[in-house]
Amino acid sequence: MTNVNESTLPDTLRLLPDATSCYSYAWKQIWKKFLELFLILVIYFLIAIPTGILSVIEEAGGFIALYAVIMSILYMLIILNPVDYGVSFAFLKAARNEDIKIQDMFEVFQNYLNAVLANVLTGIIIGFGILCCIVPGIILACKLAFVPYLVVDRKLDAIEAIKESWRMTDGHATTVFLIGFLAIFIVIAGLICCFVGVIVSIMLIELAFATLYHVVSIQEQENRTAQNG
Repeated sequence: MTNVNESTLPDTLRLLPDATSCYSYAWKQIWKKFLELFLILVIYFLIAIPTGILSVIEEAGGFIALYAVIMSILYMLIILNPVDYGVSFAFLKAARNEDIKIQDMFEVFQNYLNAVLANVLTGIIIGFGILCCIVPGIILACKLAFVPYLVVDRKLDAIEAIKESWRMTDGHATTVFLIGFLAIFIVIAGLICCFVGVIVSIMLIELAFATLYHVVSIQEQENRTAQNG
């Protein structure tokens, strides 16, 4: 688990785990870490290029389309989705006001198999909820929102990460939902502002979710310290 130097985080220590506070803090952190986060997103987009190419091939139809679909799914499961966990970790470091390095987005490979398994399991769980009814799917997605951070930051195995995310989001699932709901309008605003606006929108949303996880973690640590006297 990454050690957190709380003395460098006066702003987050005063934050409440609500959507307004998380987005407000995230907006400040974007400009402190903009270059590092921008480069990480550019690298992520480059890594995602094969999925776009495969999507074009899928339009061809026939056997080659089936092959493209299979390869696209495998690429996402084995490469893109785990790297997405790593990107979340980099944004978590930004929320902590820690130094960020490009290689942080590849920290996920220190717990790679659990990242792949956690991604598959959360996808199945959320997908099942959506099939039952959209609302249960949304609730499950909110409850499992912390899984990427727990897998990469605390190096938990897939099952433990799911259990811990479920526990940590007790009382905070509504905030997760609000952050996600507001993200829709933030993305629309970003699209209106074209390329730069889209990049800033993605940064803001990622940082807001990371900030919530970080604030909840700090509060739990403080509660444990108080209980231990």
